[in-house]
Amino acid sequence: MGFRCGIVGLPNVGKSTLFNALTETQAAQAANYPFCTIEPNVGQVAVPDDRLDKLAAIAASAKIIPTQLAFVDIAGLVRGASKGEGLGNQFLGNIREVDAIVHVLRCFENDDIQHVDNKVDPIADAETVETELMLADLESLEKRVPNLVKKAQQGDKEAKAAAGVLGRALDLLRDGKPARLVAPEGEDETRAFEQAQLLTAKPVLYVCNVNEDEAAAGNALSEKVFDKAAAEGAVAVVVSAAIEAEIATMAAEERGEFLAELGLEETGLARVIRAGYDLLHLITFFTVGPKEARAWTVEVGSRAPQAAGEIHSDFERGFIRAETIAYADYVALNGEAGARDAGKLRQEGKDYVVQDGDVLHFKFNV
Repeated sequence: MGFRCGIVGLPNVGKSTLFNALTETQAAQAANYPFCTIEPNVGQVAVPDDRLDKLAAIAASAKIIPTQLAFVDIAGLVRGASKGEGLGNQFLGNIREVDAIVHVLRCFENDDIQHVDNKVDPIADAETVETELMLADLESLEKRVPNLVKKAQQGDKEAKAAAGVLGRALDLLRDGKPARLVAPEGEDETRAFEQAQLLTAKPVLYVCNVNEDEAAAGNALSEKVFDKAAAEGAVAVVVSAAIEAEIATMAAEERGEFLAELGLEETGLARVIRAGYDLLHLITFFTVGPKEARAWTVEVGSRAPQAAGEIHSDFERGFIRAETIAYADYVALNGEAGARDAGKLRQEGKDYVVQDGDVLHFKFNV
């Protein structure tokens, strides 16, 4: 199961620098002019999780394989994108393909880096992008909803569900609010809402890009973004893309000391990755043995056969049961044998809902 977070924002806010640091590559060219990134660059990023290292140590695993998220560096947006201005059509198409939006906002002053509007105002920048996404959704639904209403009046059950939920989304958009504020009622509305692929229905993470000396505490501009996120029920994190780019070039053993000198306990990127993981309502389960300790990603609420299917489709098709140990029990009892002896290894069937941190071993027959 692949999950993709699209990195968006106005030109010259630090998107490509952040992407380069995330992927520890120079895959996205970073330069001080708009539309530097034209084709979306995609990078797979390991999700930090100390639990995996502890499990691997207990099992003496030869390999450690973390779970991953994909980050997509998307071309900078300008006003009029919803009408095709700049790289608007491509920008909107690329956003439609991601699961969540990581919205990078410039929260730093630097006369050497041009701002597209010649002023530093992260709230205005956020509203520029949001407005273009809302306009694109508004245009789409104004064409779609009247046809759905007609079909609903003719007795089409699916059209009735779609007309209801998308009609409420259209009302929100007309009021200048994103479609993600809609609460679908029942499975039919949920399915219709997801199939609509509305741009403003995607969850948003605000990343406040600050100067190096403000990476620990943020600044007045980032505080405004946090207030905006809180009002929307969204999430915000503070990052200095310049610091993260520097860390990405360091040897692993040098990074801790460098962070400590800056008053930081962890990299900003670790916070971004975890926030993106949480934003998508994802959890982690583990498979552990002498050959490898591996983390796997599933959505909250996934049942055991779905988790088995993340490893191989045969596991899901022939699922029999899942031998399950809670992470805390695995660690406290020093591995599978100890958990089994203590009665903490459980046999779970197809209706078992996987919990974050579960150590699983699947039994299957194809």
